[in-house]
Amino acid sequence: MNGLKEMLLKEKEYLESILAKVKKENNLTLEGRLRISVDNGKVRYYHCKDNKYGEYIQKDNKELPQLLAQKAYCSSVIKATEKRVKLITRCLEGYSDDEVERLFEKLHPERKKLIIPVEPTYNQLKERWYTESYFGKGFREGTPVILTEKGERVRSKSEKILADYFYRNDILYKYEKPLNLAGYGVVYPDFTFFSKKYRKELYWEHEGMMDKADYVQNAIKKINNYQKNGIYPGERLILTFETSQETLDSKVVKKLVDKYLR
Repeated sequence: MNGLKEMLLKEKEYLESILAKVKKENNLTLEGRLRISVDNGKVRYYHCKDNKYGEYIQKDNKELPQLLAQKAYCSSVIKATEKRVKLITRCLEGYSDDEVERLFEKLHPERKKLIIPVEPTYNQLKERWYTESYFGKGFREGTPVILTEKGERVRSKSEKILADYFYRNDILYKYEKPLNLAGYGVVYPDFTFFSKKYRKELYWEHEGMMDKADYVQNAIKKINNYQKNGIYPGERLILTFETSQETLDSKVVKKLVDKYLR
């Protein structure tokens, strides 16, 4: 299953955060355990240390029963959580999402020519996607000509920065490839990629004039319609923002590329 490794790593991280929280916030060194006795509707608490029946806890001592009960509960949580962390760790050892795909990719090029893989590899799908032609959005007459290192025309200096970064890092993209959003119409995402994780298109929108009210309203409407079509920020939609005071941050671009496009 593609993406399973990432899911397991996130689950492991979540479980480890629970362990850290439980161990930090609770008194696990308190000696003994709690025994509860209910007789004719009356509840009695006993602090068990050296014998199984324990010593009766006076009614005015409300804190000790709570501490002992909390300790027992947290000990159970720790035991169950540590067990699951060990299971995930064992599962991750030597595990790779693309193990079957790599069986084909590591073959000699001449042998590859003789074989049809059980499923198209990511590289095959990406190359097929990249070579498909499309008609982008036209430029109005009089619009400044801004060319990328690839020789492609874009609409802004920020888009050139992004396009040049992708080009230098061998990240295949399509500029302003049309996308139909149901209930909204055709949009032209600034950049479209083929996602290794989803085996689907992934979109990058740079909202570059977020200090202009009309622009912001249109941007929000478009992003909402992405989501209505099942394309969510942090999954298949990457967003960067800019104002006249807050320009595009190259460090943020690198982090987003490393997270979503590697």
